[in-house]
Amino acid sequence: MKILAVETTGAPASVAILDDNKVISQFFQNTGFTHSRTLLPMVDSALYNAGLSIRDMDVFACAVGPGSFTGVRIGVATIKGFAFAEDKPCAAVSSLEGMAWNLLYTDKIICAVLDARAKNVYNALFKVEDGRVLRLCPDRAISVDALSEELQAKDEKYILVGDGALPCYNILSEKGQRPELPPENLLLQNAYGVARSAYHQAREGKLVDAFDISPSYLRLCQAEWERMKKIGG
Repeated sequence: MKILAVETTGAPASVAILDDNKVISQFFQNTGFTHSRTLLPMVDSALYNAGLSIRDMDVFACAVGPGSFTGVRIGVATIKGFAFAEDKPCAAVSSLEGMAWNLLYTDKIICAVLDARAKNVYNALFKVEDGRVLRLCPDRAISVDALSEELQAKDEKYILVGDGALPCYNILSEKGQRPELPPENLLLQNAYGVARSAYHQAREGKLVDAFDISPSYLRLCQAEWERMKKIGG
């Protein structure tokens, strides 16, 4: 089963092609929010260097959020387009869960955190069991202070991952907690984790068609907040 996955929910953009769990081709860049002009060339290069085409793919996967509103839309629209054109199934993967799949080596609680600004993060907790990621809570928007209190109450060792990991690490360390960080190459979102999650979704019969894949923002964007204020919502 060949899987094409993209990750565009943050500043990095990445593409991965897996044959079941085997990486065939992978591209990653962290040059800022340039996904609208760099994602498709990355997909094309990943396929070309692997000697494959879009038609060879069995599953199309993307991180559907939370994260950058524009970045999420770019990834979802790209994968929907491929899936519609080839009439192939999709895997909708949480960006937080995708990062957890990159940390299969750890026995600690995985605390995935994406910066939501103003000392808030998008967060979910996971653990690794029998070579797969198990979710401990739903994706959510939460303050760093509330997250700190929750983690302290659990009294377990945990590892931070995501673009909110370093700010959280500093804040939590000031509170007397001792979180860990992964190696730098595993710190940010990566399409490999998205593809691994998609593989397990396929094995469990949880794939969807292109009509059913949509962004998961968790909260309104700034423009929508402003509109709600104007109409008194």
